[in-house]
Amino acid sequence: MLTTFLAIAPVFALILMGYGLRRGGIPSTEFWNLNDRLVYWVLMPALFFAKISAADLSGGLGDYAILLYAGFFCAILCGWVLSRGMPAPQASSLLQGSARFNTFVALAIAEALFGAEGLQVAVLGSAFLVPVVNVTVVTLMTRQLGGNGKTVLRGLIKNPLILSICAGALFNVLGLKEVPVLHEIARILGSAALPIMLLCVGANLKLRGLSGSRRAIGFSTVGKFLINPAAVVIAALVLTPDPLAIEVALIFAALPTGVASYTLAREMGGDAPLMAAIITTQTLLSFITLPVTLLVGRMILSLN
Repeated sequence: MLTTFLAIAPVFALILMGYGLRRGGIPSTEFWNLNDRLVYWVLMPALFFAKISAADLSGGLGDYAILLYAGFFCAILCGWVLSRGMPAPQASSLLQGSARFNTFVALAIAEALFGAEGLQVAVLGSAFLVPVVNVTVVTLMTRQLGGNGKTVLRGLIKNPLILSICAGALFNVLGLKEVPVLHEIARILGSAALPIMLLCVGANLKLRGLSGSRRAIGFSTVGKFLINPAAVVIAALVLTPDPLAIEVALIFAALPTGVASYTLAREMGGDAPLMAAIITTQTLLSFITLPVTLLVGRMILSLN
């Protein structure tokens, strides 16, 4: 427990630093708004492209994908069931809070715990999850809110993360794994992604003026921090895949909801203030719940 906590402590320290810097006006609010766009449009796509295009996709990925999808779909089903009877805007935010995750934190923690190999496995996990999670969540939210889901789905097709995943997979399949200059540029940009994005995660936290249903916040936490990891552990007991794949899948299962959920709630007519409260609550709780989840998972699955 202590070893895991110390390994991931710098990740959470950078998140807190980002929060403190933005609240202190350092360097400026405009800087953080532009930094978000830099991470989203340039740094993260570069990291995904560099890692996925050069990854070994030869075997063992089927079980890994099943672990990730088991956690996600069980969590989103939990959110859907628990949201029944709530007003549609609250229900949509509960749904997102139960199942979405912060990709940036996943990559940073996987690298902190398992080095370059862990980061590679986490990038592949993101490739499995990001398209499926976004399409599933948008589809269900459209049904709840009755909004213009087609417009949002069209936006997903232009999502830079999804496009970089597809480009990396295409390069990999075609055998164009290492293109001179192109991949070196992608690696340099990707190496800057993790520290900057963690600062941005903290900069986007909102501790003041939070409002929302305590019931919805509590239910989202059940789906995210209990149902999701439990489903991954059960699937791992059945499949017994590679230990590193299990560990990284548990990281994804125990992550707090990503800040992109707030933007989606605002765009589709969901309860944006409630979504902000869920994101902040889960991020703070994950400082403790994430290492505990990894410890319990290792004990149940007898991982070293």
